[in-house]
Amino acid sequence: MSSPLTFRRIFRFWLPLAGTWLMMAVEGPLLAAIIARMSAAELNLAAYGVAYAFALVAEAPIIMLMSAATALVSGQRSYRQLRRFTAILCVLVTALMVLLLVPPVFDLIMFRLVGLSAEVGSRVYLALLVLLPWPGVIGLRRFYQGVLIRNRQTDRVALATVARVGFMALSALLLYCYPAVQGALLGGVALSCGVIAELVATRLLASGAVTRFLTTEDTEAGMDMRGLSRYYLPLAMTPFITLGVHPLVTFFLGQGRQPLESLAVMPVIGALVFVFRAIGLSFQEAGIALVGENTANWKTVGWFATTLAGVMTVLLVVIAYTPLAEFWFVRVSGLTQGLAEFSIWPLRLMAFLPAMTVMSDYLRALLMGAQVTRPISTATVVEAALIVAVLTALLYDASLPGAVCAAIAYLVGRMAAILWMLLPVRQVVRKNFAQ
Repeated sequence: MSSPLTFRRIFRFWLPLAGTWLMMAVEGPLLAAIIARMSAAELNLAAYGVAYAFALVAEAPIIMLMSAATALVSGQRSYRQLRRFTAILCVLVTALMVLLLVPPVFDLIMFRLVGLSAEVGSRVYLALLVLLPWPGVIGLRRFYQGVLIRNRQTDRVALATVARVGFMALSALLLYCYPAVQGALLGGVALSCGVIAELVATRLLASGAVTRFLTTEDTEAGMDMRGLSRYYLPLAMTPFITLGVHPLVTFFLGQGRQPLESLAVMPVIGALVFVFRAIGLSFQEAGIALVGENTANWKTVGWFATTLAGVMTVLLVVIAYTPLAEFWFVRVSGLTQGLAEFSIWPLRLMAFLPAMTVMSDYLRALLMGAQVTRPISTATVVEAALIVAVLTALLYDASLPGAVCAAIAYLVGRMAAILWMLLPVRQVVRKNFAQ
C-alpha cells in the first residue's frame, strides 16, 4: 500500500475475511438442523458427525495454504512453485481419503477402533465417499484465496464464500425433498457441493490477480520445492496438533467431576465462544498481508490487533457476566436451568480466549511474513502439552467440575503459546529493522 496504513484501512481490508469465517460457522448448525428433521435422525447425526470429523483431519494439512500463499506469492516463479506444491499436497491428502475408504482399512478404523455400529458405519462410509473431493478442493481454494488476499482483494474472498454457503444450503434443501436420501449422505453431498462452488467462484474472481502475478517478476529469489516443504511442514503440523487436543479434552471431561454435565455443556459453550474466536482467526491472513515487507507496519497492525482483542473481550464478557448468559443458554441453546447455571463459570473463564486468539494470530502473521515457521508449531506443542498437564492436575485434585478445569487449561495453554512466540517475534522485528 502506497499511502500510510490506518485503522480504517485495516478494518476495511479485514472485515470481509471476518465475514467469511462467520459464514462458514453457519454451515454446521444449518446442516445439523436439517438432518435432525429427517428420518433416523439420531443415526444420521452420529454418522455425519463422525464423517465430518475425519474429513477435518484430512483437511488439516492444507488449512494453512491460504496463509502460505498470502505470505509467499509475489510474482510468477513463487506463484507457480506454490501452485505446484499445493497440487501435490492436494493429491496426497485425497489419496489418504481413498485409503480410508478401502474396506479393510475402513472396517479396522471405524468398527474396531472407533466402535461404530453397522448402521452408523454404513452411513459414515457413504458420507465419506461423497466427501472425497473435500480436502483437495479446499486446498486449491485456499491457495487462490491467499492469492486474492495478497492482491488486496479480500472482498472477493467473502463473495466466493457466499457462493459456498448458498450452494451448500440449496443442495441440502433439494435433497431434503427426497425422503429416501439418508441424512448423513445429504450432509456430505451438501458440503462437497458448497466447497466445489466456492473453488470455482474463487478461481474466477482471482483471474485478475493470477494474471498480475504471472506477469510480474518476484521481488526475491523465492523457494524451491525443498524450501517450501521446510517452510510449510511446521504449519501443516499445527492444525493436526490443535485438532488432536479436543478429543483428549473430551476424554478428560469424562473422567472428572460431574462428567455428564461437563460433556453436555462444553459443546454449547464452545459454539458461543467460537463465534467470537472466528473473528480472531480471520485476522491471521490480514496480518500477513498488511505488516508489509520487513514487518514495516508491525506497530500499526499490532495496535489494531490489540484493539480488536479488547472489543471481542468486552462483548463476550458482557454476555458472560450478565443475565444474557442465562438467556443464551436457556432460550437460545435450549439447556435446562441447571445446565445453564453450570455453564456460567466455564463461559466466564473462556470469555478471554477470543482476545488471545487475535494476539496469537498476529504473532503468527509476523513469523510467517518473515518465513520463520518453526516457532508456530512448537508453540502449538507447548499449548497442547500444558492443556493436558493442567487438566491432569486439576482433575486429580477433584475440587472443580470438569468443565471449569477445561476452561482453565485452555487459558493456560493459549497464554503459554503466546509467550513462547514472543521471543522469536522480537528477534524478527529487530533483525528486519536492523537491515
